[in-house]
Amino acid sequence: MELVADIFLVAGALGAGLYCFVLARRLKRFNDLEKGVGGAVAVLSAQVDDLSQTLASARAASDGSNAALDDLTGRAEAVAARLELMMASMHDLPDTPSPEAAPGQEHTDTEHSAGPMFVRHERSQQGVRQ
Repeated sequence: MELVADIFLVAGALGAGLYCFVLARRLKRFNDLEKGVGGAVAVLSAQVDDLSQTLASARAASDGSNAALDDLTGRAEAVAARLELMMASMHDLPDTPSPEAAPGQEHTDTEHSAGPMFVRHERSQQGVRQ
């Protein structure tokens, strides 16, 4: 009976050794840096680093664009305020007489009625390439 128990014990030990050998080979292939999960982890780690750098550069560009947009918005608000003042001051100008005005009425402010109220000025084309 002792002999049979020793045979089962040796067989169990050999089976466990074979099982450990197979698991060791699988684990080595699993952690292989070129084909296994180790390689996938290495590639993903490199991609995370690249994405972090891209995110940092995108954030810097966004901050720069935000600052430029704030500046442009401030300038636009200032111009809008000046335009509002100009429009408000237009109400203070005297009305020009109509051509059908009575011949006895004369117009005292000939400066405003002499020409168009708004004149378009041509801009120089020096900086524009054709």
